[in-house]
Amino acid sequence: MKVGILTSGGDCPGLNAVIRGAVLVGDRSYDAHEFVGFRWGWKGLVENDWMHLDRHSVRGLARQGGTILGSSRTNPFEGEHGGPDNIRKVLESHGLDGIIAIGGEGTLTAALRLSDAGIPIVGVPKTIDNDLAATDYAFGFDTAVEIATEAIDRVRTTAESHRRCIVVEVMGRHVGWIALHAGMAGGAHAILIPEQPESIETICGWATSVVDRGRAPVIVVSEGFRLTGMEQPHSHKGLDAFHRPRLGGIGEILAPMIEERTGIESREVTLGHMQRGGVPSAYDRVLATRLGMHAMAAIERKDWGSMVALRGREIVTVPISDATSALNTVPSSRYEEAALLFG
Repeated sequence: MKVGILTSGGDCPGLNAVIRGAVLVGDRSYDAHEFVGFRWGWKGLVENDWMHLDRHSVRGLARQGGTILGSSRTNPFEGEHGGPDNIRKVLESHGLDGIIAIGGEGTLTAALRLSDAGIPIVGVPKTIDNDLAATDYAFGFDTAVEIATEAIDRVRTTAESHRRCIVVEVMGRHVGWIALHAGMAGGAHAILIPEQPESIETICGWATSVVDRGRAPVIVVSEGFRLTGMEQPHSHKGLDAFHRPRLGGIGEILAPMIEERTGIESREVTLGHMQRGGVPSAYDRVLATRLGMHAMAAIERKDWGSMVALRGREIVTVPISDATSALNTVPSSRYEEAALLFG
């Protein structure tokens, strides 16, 4: 059996560990497996840009951040070579039996469409936002939370030194898991997430309460957060390859609004791609490796159109459609629990 592997969408810590897990278990547990890695995600698959993968090429990858295959937000249905017919020809040219597609919401949506068109695909969930409903956790999330928590710890000292309000913007297009976990871990005085719009008056009330106690407010906000009355999250960066708005900049809006209404000197920090960079945490290394191993087992079973997922402590196989049909949103009970600590 010969298998193709690609990493698509935003990069995150743990991608290399998935590749390593799949290649090693394929080599050790199943007979005569060969691997082809497609460069730059779907772009490499549609343009037939590839590299050979074997035990030697994945040695030591579990601790390495990023992806040795490269990634992009290419839509495999667009462009001169896009579409299932051409992709089928690429697979046939390599003698590939199936594809392991590692990615998030956009990648898995494309994988589902290709699977419905007869392309043999198994998905692996990758999202630092932790927004895929079909898995309890995706690799990359734990590392992103650790990075955001460290950043909150660092900005707190400069906030206290100047009695400033610091607004820390973290990633989170549709869901606020990173903000919720990092905010609670870092002792933030308010956490603003996409699932729970808040008014600027409420936010300013929390900030004022903190200053009245002689402290400096630290507010954590997801990039997809909306103030009460905003119909859409703030976006000024155009659209990505899947025609979704590129979010970011809500922190830059909130900080001057807080300063204007409260008189508290306010600053904004956007962590951005720092949350995607660096080495994966121990938890993400283990989870990513296990997902890669079980993706290889699903390939062996010819369980096409499926995705490996974490349920409790076990890795299971679910339809890709389960991951793309709903979001893993923050329950209101979790937000209300955190809100007891605001202000």
